[in-house]
Amino acid sequence: MKKNKIISLDSNRREFLKLSGLGLGASMMGLSQFSCSPKTEEAKLPEIQGFERSEEDPSEGWVPFSDRKVRVGLVGYGVCKFAADFGFQNHPNVEVVAVSDLFPDRCAELAKVTGCNKTYASLAELLKDDNIEAVFLATDAPSHAKQCMEVLKHGKHVAVAVPAAFGSIEEGEELLEVVRNNKGLKYMMFETSCFRQDLYEMKTIYEAGGFGEVVYSEGEYWHYSAEGIDSYKKWRDQSPPQWYPTHNTAYYVGVTGGTFTEVSCLGRPNLSEKYVNGNNQYKNPFATEIAFFKTNNGGISRQSLSSDTPGHGAEAGRLRGTRGSYNGIYEGLEKSLPNLKRPPIPPGVPAGGHGGSHGRLMNEFIVSIIEDRKPLVDIIAALNMTVPGIVAHQSAMKGGEWLKIPQYS
Repeated sequence: MKKNKIISLDSNRREFLKLSGLGLGASMMGLSQFSCSPKTEEAKLPEIQGFERSEEDPSEGWVPFSDRKVRVGLVGYGVCKFAADFGFQNHPNVEVVAVSDLFPDRCAELAKVTGCNKTYASLAELLKDDNIEAVFLATDAPSHAKQCMEVLKHGKHVAVAVPAAFGSIEEGEELLEVVRNNKGLKYMMFETSCFRQDLYEMKTIYEAGGFGEVVYSEGEYWHYSAEGIDSYKKWRDQSPPQWYPTHNTAYYVGVTGGTFTEVSCLGRPNLSEKYVNGNNQYKNPFATEIAFFKTNNGGISRQSLSSDTPGHGAEAGRLRGTRGSYNGIYEGLEKSLPNLKRPPIPPGVPAGGHGGSHGRLMNEFIVSIIEDRKPLVDIIAALNMTVPGIVAHQSAMKGGEWLKIPQYS
C-alpha cells in the first residue's frame, strides 16, 4: 500500500460535477459496411436489482446546438447488455460506426439492436479503425483500466462502465498517467448514481450552499443475488464488495467533489463453501463490508455494500450538514432552492436504467467531446470513487485497521 499522497492534475476539481445546463441535440466478424443506421430494436435488460428504468420524458427543455456527429465504437454485450443500453445509437449527435464482443452471438445481437453492420472480433481489432473517434467499454471490470489505456493510446476518447480499476490502486494510477499524457482526449467513467435524481438534487443543493459544511454522509449498495450474476470468466463471483464501491461512494464524492482520507472497514464472513477461509479466486471471505471513512473536510461517512442480504435493493445515500440535511427530501435553512430538475437529453434518447441515469451519462460524454471540456466523472473523480473501496477491503482483511487513502486532486 502506497503512502498517502496528492496527485495534481487540475486545480479546479471542485467544478468536476458542473454540467452544461444545455442538452445536446439529441466486436466480431468484420463486415464491409462502414456505418450504422439508427437502432432498430430495443435491448431487453435482465431483472437485476438497481436496474430500474425511469418512465419520465427526459427531453423537455432540450435545445440542439451542433450538427456534429461523434463516431463511436461500442464494446461489450454481456449479461447487462450495457453497450446498447446507454442509447448511443439513439443520439442525433452520434454515429455508431462499429461494435465488438468476444462472443459471436452477442456481437451479432449488439449489431442488430444498434442498427450497426460493422463488427470486430475484439477491441484490439476495433481500435485499428481510424474512423472511430470514441469508444464506450461495457466490458468486465478487471479489464477496465487496461482497456481504457489502450483506447487512449490509440488516440480515441473513452467512456467506461464502473469501476475505474478493479482491486488494483497501481492500475488506477497507471491509467491516470495515460490520461495525463493524452490531454486532448476525454476519459469518463459512467457512474450511474451521479445522475440519479436524489444525488443530482444533493449536488445542486450543495453547490448552492444549502448544506453548509458536510458533517455526515452515507452511501449504500444493497445488491442481493441468491445465485450470483453471471460474468465473463466469473469475475463477479465472490469478489470483495468494496472493490465495486462507486454506486455508493458517489453519494459523497459526486455531491461535494471531496475525497475520503482514511478508512476503517469491517467485513462479515459469508459461511457458504465459496467464501469460507477465502476459498475463491480473490481469497475473499466477505460478502458484506461496512466502511467508516474520514473525509477531506473533517466529516464522517459510512459506506455499505452487501450481496448476501435479501430484501430491498438500494443504490442510495443521505447527507447531513451544518445548514441542512437530505434523506429523500431537503430539510434545512436554505429557503430558496435552485432548479433540481436533471438536465434534458435529446428526444428519442431514453432516460434508461439505474433510475434514468443511462441516457444522461451518455449525453454528457458526447457533449464533453463536442464542447471540448472536462466530462462528468473524469479520471480524478473516478479514482476518488474507486480507490477508497480498494483500501477499505484491505482494512477489512486487517480486522478494521485504520488505513490512509491516496488523494487525487
